[in-house]
This record gives sequence, structure tokens and C-alpha cells, in this order.
Amino acid sequence: MANPAHDTEGVARSQHGSGQPARPANFVEQVLAELRKVVQPTRQELITYTIVVLVFVAAIMAFVFGADQLFRWVMGLVFGS
Repeated sequence: MANPAHDTEGVARSQHGSGQPARPANFVEQVLAELRKVVQPTRQELITYTIVVLVFVAAIMAFVFGADQLFRWVMGLVFGS
């Protein structure tokens, strides 16, 4: 019989096709092992990432607004206003 696969923390993973359902305790062990890998961002990284997200959201909003105005203008030409 083959050994179960392990992640970097040594927590056994569920084997697909083994015929046995995954145990809830095994799931919790895997979640905790993954949470141990999380690294908190520095203050500068957090500020940088926040600015990047806000600029990206503003750009997408401007694109959607522009597309909406274009479609409104085209619909005005097609159907008359």
C-alpha cells in the first residue's frame, strides 16, 4: 500500500479514490498547516497593495462608465431619443 501524500508540514492529505470519506479532523489539520504558512505583509507592502487595488478599481469603473456612455449614445442613434 502506498503512503499518503503529505504537505510541507507533514499533515496527511485525503487520497482521491481511496473509497474513504475525508475526516473533519484531517481537514482542520490541513487548514491549520496552511495558516502557519501565511506571512503578514509589512506596513509598506500593505499601503502599496491598497493603492494598486484602488487604482485598478478606479480604472475598471472608468472603463465601464465609458462603455455605458458609448452604448447609450449608440442606442440613442438607433432608436432615437
